[in-house]
Amino acid sequence: MATAKTLDDLFLDTLKDIYFAEKQILKALPKMARAAQSEDGKQGFLQHREETQGQIDRLEQVFELLGKSARGKTCEAIQGIIAEGEEIIEEFKGSPALDAGLISSAQAVEHYEIARYGTLIEWAKQLGLKDAVPLLEQNLSEEVATDKKLTALAKTSANDKGRKAA
Repeated sequence: MATAKTLDDLFLDTLKDIYFAEKQILKALPKMARAAQSEDGKQGFLQHREETQGQIDRLEQVFELLGKSARGKTCEAIQGIIAEGEEIIEEFKGSPALDAGLISSAQAVEHYEIARYGTLIEWAKQLGLKDAVPLLEQNLSEEVATDKKLTALAKTSANDKGRKAA
């Protein structure tokens, strides 16, 4: 008879999911930076790459708190979101709408991460993992801040440029 899965198991499974996702995002951000047409977009993607490395480091600390090795679990959701971003890069290359599309893709990534971190924080609280909570909260606050920056960038330049023909 199979052992019943617990919230501890689900927490670890979700932690592996977001760890895999962050590693994939780390690989995708330089490609997005190269594709971005605006200097603000390029710099934003490169800055977020640095933040993402810090988020990976904090996730590794959470694994350590659990006494587990840091290992990812394939996250098909993030792979799909990244693939959509790559599609936008190919289909809109040289187009005035490219940066708006890149921002849209990046926000899909941010919203996925925000959902995962919010869930992990609540579960960590329920499981009494008090040392993990601030690490996860820092990751969440960075993701929320990045989402806000992306929205501002879209509103101030990318969306408007995307409406005009080249």
